[in-house]
This record gives sequence, C-alpha cells and structure tokens, in this order.
Amino acid sequence: MTAEPVPRAALDDGQIRHLELIQTVVARMGNNSFLIKGWALTLMGALLAFAAQNGSRTIATTGFVPIVAFWLLDGYFLYKERQFRRLYDRVRRSGAEVEPFSMDASAGAERAGTLRAAGSLTVALFYGGLALAQGIVLLVVL
Repeated sequence: MTAEPVPRAALDDGQIRHLELIQTVVARMGNNSFLIKGWALTLMGALLAFAAQNGSRTIATTGFVPIVAFWLLDGYFLYKERQFRRLYDRVRRSGAEVEPFSMDASAGAERAGTLRAAGSLTVALFYGGLALAQGIVLLVVL
C-alpha cells in the first residue's frame, strides 16, 4: 500500500519559464566552478613542475597566491549557485511571493557566504590538495 501524493497547485507557464531561467543560471555557476578548477589545476601543475625543475623556492612560494585566489573565486561561484537554488525553491512553491521573472537572489544571502562555501568539503579538499602539493614541492626544493 503506497501513500497517495498530496495534490499541489499546478505551476503556470510563467512560473515554469521563470524556473527554467533560474536553472540556466544555476547551471552556468556550476560550469564556472568546473572551469575554475580546470584553470587552477593547469596553472598549479605548470608552477609545480617549473619550481621543481628549477629548484626555485620563490616560484614554489608564489604558487600559494593563485591557489587562494582560485579557491575564493570557486567559493564565490558556489555561494551564488546556492543563492539561485534558494530562489528556485521559493519560485516553485505554490503561492510564492516572488515577482515574476525576478532574478534577485539576495533573499538567499547568508553571512560570510563566500567563505562558508569555500570551506565546503569538496572545494576545501580540492584546493587543500593543491596547497598540500605546493607545500611538498616547497619542502623538496629547500
């Protein structure tokens, strides 16, 4: 015996188009995050190889700057994606008090949102791994 689903008010065409528009932004933020990770990995691989080959402690130390920059940028994109997911959730609810086709996601803002997103497990493991590799090369170059 299965429970009957609770009937919900159907979404009108305007709400569906609004949800599609928001979903496009969410997908773009996810794609931006993916591209940032690709750039970070490529740049750090090149810097690590160059520092190890030349035995340059300066290059190995300088490599931490792009790690932090990419880490924060990736955290920013994840934070914005979360804001738009909250907007999506508000629009999909029946009786939502969201202006039609509004892309104002500020209601989903949180304090220290970018830093909190940058500290999420997946982002922290990725950039923490890059920082660890950079630290190992720095120790080896000594």
